Amino acid sequence: MSQQRIIPTAIIQQKKTADITSNRNRLAEAIREAASQGARLIVNQELHDSLYFCQTESVDLCDLAVGIPSEATDFYASLAAETSTVIICSFFERRAPGLYHNTAVVFEADGTIAGTYRKMHIPDDPAYYEKFYFTPGDLGFTPVDTSVGRIGVLVCWDQWYPEAARLMALAGAEMLVYPTAIGWESSDSDDEKERQRQAWMIVQRAHGVANGIPVVTVNRVGHEPDPSGQTRGISFWGSSFVAGPQGELLYLAPDDEEATAVVDIDLSRSEQVRRWWPFLRDRRIDAYSGLTERFLR
Repeated sequence: MSQQRIIPTAIIQQKKTADITSNRNRLAEAIREAASQGARLIVNQELHDSLYFCQTESVDLCDLAVGIPSEATDFYASLAAETSTVIICSFFERRAPGLYHNTAVVFEADGTIAGTYRKMHIPDDPAYYEKFYFTPGDLGFTPVDTSVGRIGVLVCWDQWYPEAARLMALAGAEMLVYPTAIGWESSDSDDEKERQRQAWMIVQRAHGVANGIPVVTVNRVGHEPDPSGQTRGISFWGSSFVAGPQGELLYLAPDDEEATAVVDIDLSRSEQVRRWWPFLRDRRIDAYSGLTERFLR
């Protein structure tokens, strides 16, 4: 068995308001608290500085976008250096006038930017009008090398796609990390809501199993109203979790309140799990050409 590589990993699940300064300050407080508890890697939820603005389509909301680098990234870079932790953040990136991305930034423990990932799969569903704002990513599925390991960062809607997880794993990712913003539509029945939440957890845990690596998912929580009044808003279902390389749950946050937790992830377990279940060995790479087609008849 390989020598243990324990990475104390913090997840920060929070409610958000329209006050960006307050959101950042509350997040900074949680980051400092997690670091004081020994965290070396800290993962935040999708678009954590603001409300989830994609419930409506408004060009004025593009004013929320920030540059990379910018004052916004400097804020978290300073926190990473102050706490000597690797911090994964999520931004509405202004790349150029009229060109925006949903972008995760990984800050190294010295405050430098270790790498970025631009969300590849962009949804366009009621209350999730992301195609109006975000250009699909163009950086590919490339893990980010950090002082705590090689991290496969993906974002929210990416979490439903096994291809994204597999490509990150094949590129050497030692864990999958998903900053997320997903919740319930109020008109769905309680049974339907629970089916959706369970499916969301199952598919991501399955990515861990199929690739033999841990999964860290951090979702927002709490109700956010629809500014247009056309719907009753989104109740984000929290349920942030950490799963091991066999899909085992190491931590599960509540679905209705904020949570900060530090979870030990043993990256060395992947070696043994992949020996037991050698999925990468037995892949029929000669027979998968159809995966690049939209649909096969």
